[in-house]
Amino acid sequence: MKDILSMTLPELQSAVQELHEPKYRAAQIYHWLHVRKATDFAQMTDLSSALRTKLQSEFCIKRLFAARRLASSMDDTVKYLYRLPDGQHVETVLMHYQHGWRLCISTQVGCRMGCRFCASAIAGYVRNLEASEMLLQIDETERDAGISISGLVLMGIGEPLDNFRNVMQFLELLSDQKGRNMSLRHVTVSTCGIVPRIRELADRRTGLTLAVSLHNPDNAGRSQLMPVNRRYPLPELLEACQYYFAKTGRRVTYEYAVMEGENDSPQDAGKLADLLKHQQAHVNLIPVNAVKERAFHADRQAAQRFMQYLEKMGVHATVRRTLGSDIDAACGQLRHETESDAEKREE
Repeated sequence: MKDILSMTLPELQSAVQELHEPKYRAAQIYHWLHVRKATDFAQMTDLSSALRTKLQSEFCIKRLFAARRLASSMDDTVKYLYRLPDGQHVETVLMHYQHGWRLCISTQVGCRMGCRFCASAIAGYVRNLEASEMLLQIDETERDAGISISGLVLMGIGEPLDNFRNVMQFLELLSDQKGRNMSLRHVTVSTCGIVPRIRELADRRTGLTLAVSLHNPDNAGRSQLMPVNRRYPLPELLEACQYYFAKTGRRVTYEYAVMEGENDSPQDAGKLADLLKHQQAHVNLIPVNAVKERAFHADRQAAQRFMQYLEKMGVHATVRRTLGSDIDAACGQLRHETESDAEKREE
């Protein structure tokens, strides 16, 4: 059956006309789905029962179900493990900031980028998420928490630009004035550096914030940590980031996971400062999240020391506020734990 929640309004108009219904019915259905958040065609009471029956036979309205919900005792962070219709799982993290509620969503089940320090890659790549499955992470979280999301980060499980078509469809639905109507200026898309997609995103001029994961200022060192660098090395990546700024006027944020003994020396700071000297850049430092299968570690003090090195060299940097540390709020760990437990039960 067709996934109706992933359809844009023009797509829905075409589908409704194929059912020999007037085009204006699509706007009614779209409003029910994206504004009133209907979960069943029976709720669409301004449609005839005959049309609702047709819709029921042709389309499905997907749902996500919270398999686990972990609430931090240290702050307002809540981590959700959502079960998808096919039984796979993704993670979503709700965070509270002074300016409102921000949600970090997943874009794939697993990830194929293979970054050595990342929990998302351990359980392996399964599939891309559909646009509806990204939207539903917002809808189900808002329903559960009783709040409205004011900001969104595509930084959970998966590489957003590796699922480019569905992510662009999701952003179109998210920002549609006849739907959720969220400004894409409140959206951050994080990437490990898929250069052609960065350039294509720049050409679209969506207004969103681009965050690029660097994690090492040396080309050879980054290739060891992040296999994507072997395909799109640092010079090529930084050219694409300059292109993004030139096209959009939006400053790129560079994410840098600080790993003690790996990339946090004064020499590393010097290389990073030299790398970014011609960029309109902000560096967001993140103490790497410990994963039991990996040897990387750091604490907030290590990140702050590295920030001081950078500031002495004229690079604007901040240390990301740590939220939900008591519930391992970094994405990938809860899914990996759940999948591992399931495998053990099957043995």
